[in-house]
Amino acid sequence: MTILAINPGSTSTKIAVYDDEKPILLHTIHHSAEELAAFACITDQYAMRRDLVLRELDRAGIPLHFDAVIGRGALTKPITGGVYEINDAMRRDAEQAPRKHACNLGCLIAAELAARIPGCRALTADPVVVDELDDIARLTGSPLLPRRSIWHALNQRAIARRYAREQGLHYEDLNLIVCHLGGGITVAAHRQGRAVDVNNGLDGEGPMSPERAGTLPTGELINLCFSGKFTREELLRRISGHAGLVAHLGTTDMKEILERIERGDEHARTVVDAMIFQIAKAIGAEATVLYGKVDAILLTGGLAYATYITSRIRQRVRFIAPVAVFPGQDEMQALALNALAALRGQREVRVYE
Repeated sequence: MTILAINPGSTSTKIAVYDDEKPILLHTIHHSAEELAAFACITDQYAMRRDLVLRELDRAGIPLHFDAVIGRGALTKPITGGVYEINDAMRRDAEQAPRKHACNLGCLIAAELAARIPGCRALTADPVVVDELDDIARLTGSPLLPRRSIWHALNQRAIARRYAREQGLHYEDLNLIVCHLGGGITVAAHRQGRAVDVNNGLDGEGPMSPERAGTLPTGELINLCFSGKFTREELLRRISGHAGLVAHLGTTDMKEILERIERGDEHARTVVDAMIFQIAKAIGAEATVLYGKVDAILLTGGLAYATYITSRIRQRVRFIAPVAVFPGQDEMQALALNALAALRGQREVRVYE
């Protein structure tokens, strides 16, 4: 089985070709700020990104002949996790998604390329809008503001399955707390194969992160909104984009921040320790969701490379359950293996409606 995986991000498009479980091409196409500035909105980048994918395949001498093309999931309506056939309804919702993000292009490009290949399937898996929350987890103190599930579903679930395999167990038999530590941070309680509680990592709920504010004092936030000091767009960026570590320290580069701490920058140390404190609190909260019956706590994402961060999280939460660290993320492998499992009949292919 040959699989083409496509993962558009804000400043790059990642592609991978797998022959069964073996990667034969892994490539990142970088998009400069000048290149992207030529487009009025992200949707307009569709043809450019599609053509660059085709160009890289041609350069690598890989013909457009695959058993499946799988794209990163879009910000469509909430769905249950799993593998989905990309149908007309999903394409329509991706094109019309109110939140404009490069991930919306993933399923669109995958669908077009698969349509060019006889017998090829167009798939997506575990998009950020996967919603498996318990009903009680959706409610807040205001009926106007229910909690929403927007999180790193693809990488979290892939890491959870990897941990289970390494232990000789099944993901569906475990209770896990999985923390994706990246530009955004999401902490989820996985109860026997379902993420029954997780913070909305896109809109700023939960721990602060390198780019996001996390949960803020509500009253003071409302006062700030009506202060007249900022436009709506400026305030949104102060929640997601120019918030968290970058707002306090002027950079999201964790290597630079940790070097500052090593040189004695106590302000940088306090800010990073505050982020670690908030991550640990979120883990503790998810432990209560699972009634304290936690088989393991898994730390993943780019920040998990920093032992300063993971060691201090471990110190705070290891009384709950064993802590395992899986630095980085491999969304390309996760996409490819999801497609392969679907083609082999090992994973149900769901219908988006």
